[in-house]
Amino acid sequence: MSHEAITPNPWMLLPFALLLGMMALAPLVAGHWWVRHYAKISLGLGAIALAYYLLGLHASARVAHMAHEYASFIALVGSLFVVSGGIHINVKGRATPLANVAFLFAGAVVANVLGTTGAAMLLIRPWIRMNQPRVTGYHIAFFIFLVANVGGSLTSIGDPPLFLGYLQGVPFWWIAKNCWPMWVMGVGILLAMFYALDRINFTRAPRPEPGRGSAPETWQFNGLANVFFLAVILGAVFVTRPAGLREALMIGAALGSYFTTKKSVHAANDFNFHPIQEVAVLFAGIFATMMPALDFIGTHAGDWLGANPGAGMFFWCTGILSAALDNAPTYLGFLSALSGTMNSNDIGQLLEHHALDLLAISVGAVFFGAATYIGNGPNFMVKAVADQQKIPMPTFPGFMLKFTLPFLLPVLLVVWLVFFHR
Repeated sequence: MSHEAITPNPWMLLPFALLLGMMALAPLVAGHWWVRHYAKISLGLGAIALAYYLLGLHASARVAHMAHEYASFIALVGSLFVVSGGIHINVKGRATPLANVAFLFAGAVVANVLGTTGAAMLLIRPWIRMNQPRVTGYHIAFFIFLVANVGGSLTSIGDPPLFLGYLQGVPFWWIAKNCWPMWVMGVGILLAMFYALDRINFTRAPRPEPGRGSAPETWQFNGLANVFFLAVILGAVFVTRPAGLREALMIGAALGSYFTTKKSVHAANDFNFHPIQEVAVLFAGIFATMMPALDFIGTHAGDWLGANPGAGMFFWCTGILSAALDNAPTYLGFLSALSGTMNSNDIGQLLEHHALDLLAISVGAVFFGAATYIGNGPNFMVKAVADQQKIPMPTFPGFMLKFTLPFLLPVLLVVWLVFFHR
């Protein structure tokens, strides 16, 4: 947040809106066309924004700052994706509701160590296997809620927006120190909801025949040497100097993991680079096109929000846009907005005078990221695996109607009333 204030032309918000709108709607109305052309669209719209900043505004420093944030973001998400893909968890047995709750709770904890992307990619396939043959859409939805989003709100590497905040100067342990009450409440309520649903599903599911399918659950872990590479990645998060060393360590760990992991482990995980490739391409466009949006919000936030908008407004505004767009750029947008209300980019001043507002932005971005398939990067990775496994999943609006509104929205309301309503 050290770059000079820039006021872009409002028309330059259009590429950002077009890209996010197409990400939301194109897969529904023209899925095959989108798969073939999403890279051209994302990179093309990003190129428009880059050309405007480099040739029109001569803001090369701003572009360099954005490029560094993108490189750090992709290095973390990509390295966790590759290393987690080298660990195979084999589960046998018919999971009970209590076993499922324990698994989801463990996944919510692990998300803070591996990041929501790493935890989701590591655990989604064993989650599906342990619930065969009764796995349904709500199993995937609550996995998205807990492992791919809400669970990762305790550390700066837990969820992409929090890592971007760390890159902007938010202290690493500030998140854990301040977000744990919301984490406990959000995870607890979601697990209670899931248990009630899964108990009904379990009692209605057909029983296995005597002597078949009744073996106790057996856990087998392969590729545990990758724990070393995970430790390298986590240690690299704290490396700040020299520039580029953090990203180099992460990429080196990913390469080491990929080339030392047995092919049988990758095959068992159905590992391929398509999910992270899609994330890298789409976020390249998002990071480029969101520059005008972030700068425009930062320079006009004081006029829009007033002198003291309150934590509740930040929670709902950040959250709703995180669900409709993507929580990583939305977090940065409202961090810029918060800075704009006090005419300062100093994180220390934000933490001193607007700690509750920053907390509301952080929790709103992470929790609301679970509301849609595009709210957070891991969401559509999880959906892609579910589709591959032939698990029927609702459409984009169907997910909101069937799962977000009846289950996630009550949690968001309770969190708002308890922590941010005042």
